[in-house]
Amino acid sequence: MRLVNVRNLLNFIIRYGTWFLFAFYVVLSLVLLFSHNSYHHSVYLSSANVVSSFVNSTVSEITGYFHLRSINESLQASNAMLENEVLNLRHQIAECKTKLSDTVKYEAYPDRFDYISATVVNNSVRHPRNYFSIDKGAADGIKRGMGVVDQNGIVGIVNVTGEHTARVISLLNETQHFSVRLKGTQFIGSLSWKGRDPQIAYVEEMPRHARFQVGDTIVTSGFSTTFPGEIPVGIVMNRVKSSDDNFFVLKVCLTTDFRALSIVRVIKDEYKSSLDSLQNFDFKPDK
Repeated sequence: MRLVNVRNLLNFIIRYGTWFLFAFYVVLSLVLLFSHNSYHHSVYLSSANVVSSFVNSTVSEITGYFHLRSINESLQASNAMLENEVLNLRHQIAECKTKLSDTVKYEAYPDRFDYISATVVNNSVRHPRNYFSIDKGAADGIKRGMGVVDQNGIVGIVNVTGEHTARVISLLNETQHFSVRLKGTQFIGSLSWKGRDPQIAYVEEMPRHARFQVGDTIVTSGFSTTFPGEIPVGIVMNRVKSSDDNFFVLKVCLTTDFRALSIVRVIKDEYKSSLDSLQNFDFKPDK
């Protein structure tokens, strides 16, 4: 068997020996040309640098593409940290305005809000009641009732938690209602999704005397422990006729594209337990 292989190799070399000899002389001539001629040597070096830089650039782009996911997760984590700082600063400023006078020494309040970054592992937008799942659960501090946002606005509320996963009721769920406000005003309404279009929702119970313009922003009201105030929800498209003459309805284009939902952040409110217990407390006066 080995003899046959050797014989085949010799036959191949003999058959193409002329080409091998030609290639050898070409390489030898190029070596002599570029080694003993300064002009051709400089041309060779510059060409080699161009080719080398092109190859390195291509390799860098390819490896960079495969690292986009880790880069995106890192950016999302940094963004979550910055948003957490903004929320807590807003809370501290509000506390200072309402509880502290100019003559009272400022004492730092503990941070109220925190974010837990998570990845959406499955999602639906085609049903009347939509849900999505995330890759974080009870072991990561996720609890039922926590609000969920992405980089564009609110997306849902946690309703079931496992050890390392959780299910979220999507904003695109006909059973859910969210307390929202027309940004820059004190007018509060209730936002809900009516089905069909995953980009359109409606704000009901807006007072008849409320003034708005197309393009105004709808934000969370802050009147719950689920979402802090001022988180974007959508953009006003137009006014819709209401069955109640005392109120009107706003058609809203949601700021989040739920069909492309990927990285989200779960909001952890340190005051949630105490505030919820106060809301559920039944006051009984002394007889």
